[in-house]
Amino acid sequence: MPGIIERYRERLPFAAGDPVVSLQEGSTPLVLAERLSEETGLEVWLKLEGANPTGSFKDRGMTCAVSAAVREGARAVICASTGNTAASAAAYSAKAGLRGAVIVPEGKIATGKLAQALMHGARVVALRGNFDEALKLVREVVSRHPISLVNSVNDYRIEGQKTAAFEIVEALAGELQALCIPVGNAGNITAYWKGFREAGVEPRMLGFQAAGAAPLVHGRPVEHPETIASAIRIGNPARWEEAMDAMTSSGGAVKAVSDAEILAAYRFLAANEGVFCEPASAASVAGLLVHGVGEDVHRVVCVLTGHGLKDPQTALEQAGAVVACDPELGAIERAVLE
Repeated sequence: MPGIIERYRERLPFAAGDPVVSLQEGSTPLVLAERLSEETGLEVWLKLEGANPTGSFKDRGMTCAVSAAVREGARAVICASTGNTAASAAAYSAKAGLRGAVIVPEGKIATGKLAQALMHGARVVALRGNFDEALKLVREVVSRHPISLVNSVNDYRIEGQKTAAFEIVEALAGELQALCIPVGNAGNITAYWKGFREAGVEPRMLGFQAAGAAPLVHGRPVEHPETIASAIRIGNPARWEEAMDAMTSSGGAVKAVSDAEILAAYRFLAANEGVFCEPASAASVAGLLVHGVGEDVHRVVCVLTGHGLKDPQTALEQAGAVVACDPELGAIERAVLE
């Protein structure tokens, strides 16, 4: 399948002759969650954004942001990140032949994401601070140097990420009443709402934040956000106003889910739906299970933003133990059947 710029060029800010930096992102699966549907009494679909090239939805926005940077003559890109943006920016800058730099909170990035950023050759800087401080600093850097900022404050990121809404509308013929989505920096919910409205549908937008990092729920920034869901560990979302507009305009809401609820949904998806997502992704399903979606909803889509291998340590901590066994038939039978 072609990447999203080629597929949706007429709906994106790119002309026919513009450079395109693509890893054939997009066209991700939309899977019917049969057990989750039984559990909720709804028809629940899962949008598996972990199937993008670097394992997260960030690739949709990054192909647009980096392509625009190349078009504008940039020689380097930079971002602040809790992990997924870093991995995506590193991959796409490598593909484009640009220098990439990523600023991550020290000790607060999942192993899989850090490995990706390093392997793609980005300059990885561990900041002794949180994501919000990192974003403030990189914005100051780009104001002083000819470097392209590829965080979701970049409008090209929103343009790329809105294409996931197009895909959902196409797959379901526009028949959905609600979307459940994790909310961290709030760019993705902003992008989905933009895409849905451009496609002529307006599902209820239900955003879910981790309880320890829920500034939109509380109506004020969280100075020291904490949650197992590292991808949404953000205390002052850059797209705050746009996200709130998406939820209020659609008749939706923003609510919090605890780490325990997130991890329960994370395990449920893996064990019952065969879907391994990262913890932050499971916030959408946790929100559905804990808070529901309101009245007059039959079909709902839960966005799973990243693959489970992004955070292998949490997976190992949540999974069952490995069974040791001697190299004998009887021992194998006992290990397997008992």
